[in-house]
Amino acid sequence: MRTAIVIGPRTTGERGPRSDQAGTGITAYFGDGRANVYALDAASGDLLWSRNVDEHPSAHVTGTPTLYNNRLFVPVASGEEGQGGNPRYECCTFRGSLVALDTTTGTLAWKSYTISADAKPIGKNASGTTRWGPSGAGIWSSPTVDVKRRVVYAATGNMYTEPQQGTSDAIVAFDLETGATRWVQQVTPKDVFVVGCNNPNGANCPSASEVGLGPDFDFGSAPILTTLPNGKDVIVDGQKSGVGWAFDPDNRGAVLWQYKAGKGSALGGLEFGSAVDADQAFFAVSDTIGPPTMQFDPTLQAGGLHAVRLATGERAWFAPPPPPKCGAVGRGCNAAILAAITVIPGVVFTGSNDGGVRGYSTKDGTLLWEFDTNREFETVNGAPAKGASISGPGPIVAGGMVYINSGYGALGGRPGNVLLAFGVDR
Repeated sequence: MRTAIVIGPRTTGERGPRSDQAGTGITAYFGDGRANVYALDAASGDLLWSRNVDEHPSAHVTGTPTLYNNRLFVPVASGEEGQGGNPRYECCTFRGSLVALDTTTGTLAWKSYTISADAKPIGKNASGTTRWGPSGAGIWSSPTVDVKRRVVYAATGNMYTEPQQGTSDAIVAFDLETGATRWVQQVTPKDVFVVGCNNPNGANCPSASEVGLGPDFDFGSAPILTTLPNGKDVIVDGQKSGVGWAFDPDNRGAVLWQYKAGKGSALGGLEFGSAVDADQAFFAVSDTIGPPTMQFDPTLQAGGLHAVRLATGERAWFAPPPPPKCGAVGRGCNAAILAAITVIPGVVFTGSNDGGVRGYSTKDGTLLWEFDTNREFETVNGAPAKGASISGPGPIVAGGMVYINSGYGALGGRPGNVLLAFGVDR
C-alpha cells in the first residue's frame, strides 16, 4: 500500500484523546488496505473514529484522502484486478468510488461510484466460471478540490470487465456538496484488463469480438489544478500510457495539450505523481516493463525526467536517467521513477527504483544533488534499517528539510524500511 497521512486542525465536536494528554488539536487521517479510514489524535495517537468506506473484500484506499472544509474526500480502489487471473474466481464486481466523510464523526456525507450500475453476469470463462461486469475504474490517487468551481476531481483506472464504460481512464469532476458527476473526460477507451490477460492462457479476459484487450493504462497520479501564466486554470495529470495531459476545467475537461514522455506500460509510463511550478509541468518516467529505450525517440527512457511548458505542452528540457546506483544487477535495480516527484522553487526532487534520491534544476534539468540510499543506516530509535528501491509517495519538503522513505518491495522493487531526513548544510 502507498497511502499517506493528511493532517488538519480538530473540527468542532470532534472528541479529544482518551488519555490525560491534552493533545495538540490536530487530527491525522489515513486509509488502509481494507478500505477503512481512521482519524487519530496527532499528538497521542488515540483513535477518534474509524469507518469502512467499501464492503467489497478487495477494496482498499491507496491515495491519500483530501481534507477540505470539514470534509474528508477518500478515493477507493481495489486489488480485484489481480484476482481476475484465477480461472475459478468470478471476476469481477468491484466499482471504484469517491467517498466524502464528515471529519467530526466519520459520518458518510456522500459516496459516488465511477460505474453507475452493479455488475451482472455477462457470461462464463473457459473454465465455466461466471464472469461479471461492468467492473473496475478504481481511484488510485488523491482527489483534488477545486474551490472556485465547487467540484472535486478524481483520476480513474482501467476497467476489469466489460461492457466498457465512459468513466475509466478518465478525469471525473464530482460536485463538492452532493457527489453528483459534473463531467467526465476519458482519454483511453476500451481499456478492459485483468492480470494474466497479456498471455494466451489468461482467465476472465474480455472478448476480442466485443471490446478487445486493453493496454492497462490507468491514471495512477493525482490531478493537479494549476494556473497558467496568463491566468487560465488547467488540470495536469500523467498517465501510465506515458502521456502527460492538460485539461480545461472550464470546458468539461477538454484536452488542451498532450505530451508523450514514455512508451507506456503496466508499470509506467507516468506512475504515482507528476508536479508543476509556475511555468512548467514535470513528468518522470517509470516504464519498468519492456526495453529501456525507444528506437524512434531516445528521450523516451525509463527513468527520464521531462519538463514541459504549461502554456503549450512543448518540451522545455529532458534529463536522461543517470547510471543506476545499485549497479544494474537483479530485480528492481533500474533507473525507473515510479515514485511521485516533488518540486520547490528551483529544484525537482525524484526517488528512483535504483535507490537514488536526486535534485534537478527546474531551469535546465542539470543534476544538482544525489544520494545513494542502498545501504544500512543507523536509526534514531535503534531499529535495523536499510534503503533500497524508492516508490509510491514522493519526497516531502517542509521546514528546510527533505523527507523520503527508501525500500519498496512491491511492483518490481527491492524491499527496505528506512525514513530519511535531509537538511541544508550551514
